[in-house]
Amino acid sequence: MGVLERVGTARAKPAKPAKLATLPLDTIIQEDCVAAMARLPDKSIDMIFADPPYNLQLGGDLFRPEGGRVDAVTDAWDRFDTFEIYDRFTRAWLKEARRILKDDGTIWVIGSYHNIFRVGTQIQDAGFWILNDIIWRKANPMPNFKGTRFTNAHETLIWASKAEKARYTFNYRAMKGLNDDVQMRSDWSLPICSGGERLKDEEGHKTHPTQKPESLLYRVLLAATKPGDVVLDPFFGTGTTGAVARRLGRRWIGIEREDAYVKAARARIAATLPLDESAMAVMPEKRSEPRVAFGLLVESGMVPPGTILTDAKRRWRVRVQVDGSLSGEGSQGSIHKLGAILQGAPSCNGWTFWHAEEMGALVPIDAMRQRHLAGMA
Repeated sequence: MGVLERVGTARAKPAKPAKLATLPLDTIIQEDCVAAMARLPDKSIDMIFADPPYNLQLGGDLFRPEGGRVDAVTDAWDRFDTFEIYDRFTRAWLKEARRILKDDGTIWVIGSYHNIFRVGTQIQDAGFWILNDIIWRKANPMPNFKGTRFTNAHETLIWASKAEKARYTFNYRAMKGLNDDVQMRSDWSLPICSGGERLKDEEGHKTHPTQKPESLLYRVLLAATKPGDVVLDPFFGTGTTGAVARRLGRRWIGIEREDAYVKAARARIAATLPLDESAMAVMPEKRSEPRVAFGLLVESGMVPPGTILTDAKRRWRVRVQVDGSLSGEGSQGSIHKLGAILQGAPSCNGWTFWHAEEMGALVPIDAMRQRHLAGMA
């Protein structure tokens, strides 16, 4: 975990570090995150996942009702003397993050109520465009032992692009498929890291106090990257991002200072097996599918000239012409134009509006287009 130097004494401005000629792919850089990012080439990273220090401001140890001490975050890397120091640190790493991110790349930052609002302000001030804030609702959160406040049962992820009109990656259909073919919402219910997934040291203690579950990173990477993309995690910890990236066929770079975390991350990632390439295909986004004209289905004989098409309620009947146009009900035009004319509408998606009869059932001609695309694949 990289943390800026806390003392405020004046010193000479350091020389700019030399940029690396090539990316250190699938590597953990053991160094302060700001210094390590400063050496990476401009616009070289497809996605950044950042889990920065939360600056929890704990006032001492926490204890359970029976007297046991709660294993909370008390490490030095999470402690900042003032909010201004934390803000200065945040501005520094976000500045480097923006520089190394490709123009069509995105950044994800996760945090709790202790820091996410301050980080969110810095993200916008740095020029990023916020796409979503995701609520990770923990299915099994730690209870509030004192009983003085609501149980903290969620964390917030901010997802942002470099500009409002950036052409970023979002695998919408893959997310829909992951969610039983229902559009995925911005509140995700996932369990915290526990059981066999939780890394522990030789004495049985947690290796890292805030280890994130692989299910969370799986969803993030599947949503916003493609196979072969380069993912950077500047607060690598025990390597959840690297392990999931390796599994999903993404390249990764981790930055981490702490020896124990680096050692655990290397062992963990080495033991992670990539998925078989045959399992890596996801539902293609419609905008990435090859364009198919209706006339191509006519030419191929899938919808031969003379075929009668109707709408789903059988209100109108039209005939397919040899040139792929439709004729009927006193009008003629393309599948889209004629559908709009008959409905008195400004536009119409003819692929879903018109249906052909197959084995006694009406089938939208879009289903025939999908069969044609499958045949091409």
